Amino acid sequence: MTTIAPGSDTLGHRLARLHGSLNVAGGLWPLVHRQSFEAVFGAKVDRWLQYTVAGLLVGNGIAQLRAEDSPEGHRHARRVGVATAATLLAVDLIYVPAGRIPKTYLLDAAMEAALLAGWGLHAAGGGGKR
Repeated sequence: MTTIAPGSDTLGHRLARLHGSLNVAGGLWPLVHRQSFEAVFGAKVDRWLQYTVAGLLVGNGIAQLRAEDSPEGHRHARRVGVATAATLLAVDLIYVPAGRIPKTYLLDAAMEAALLAGWGLHAAGGGGKR
């Protein structure tokens, strides 16, 4: 278990670890068990694209998990997290209503919106600006 130094940015630390873990898990799922992933999120025609996005999620998540427990590390994790979550949220909100992807992607949209809200609170509270 990681210890957090007194007076450190606990929200930034926790968000970096949570978001990184979710990105790694979300990326590994279709790589490790494609059938269960597609049972929830629909069959994919372009497997190469599914695997590419999965790999990018794993890489982004690892970058967040390995971010230093410091103001600059938290800023790095926030930048990666906001870019990832905003992209996934936009895709969910554009392509679910268009009927291109299943409505189960709205579950992902809710999670991405919550993560963006968390990072927004972190930034508004001066997180990572010390």
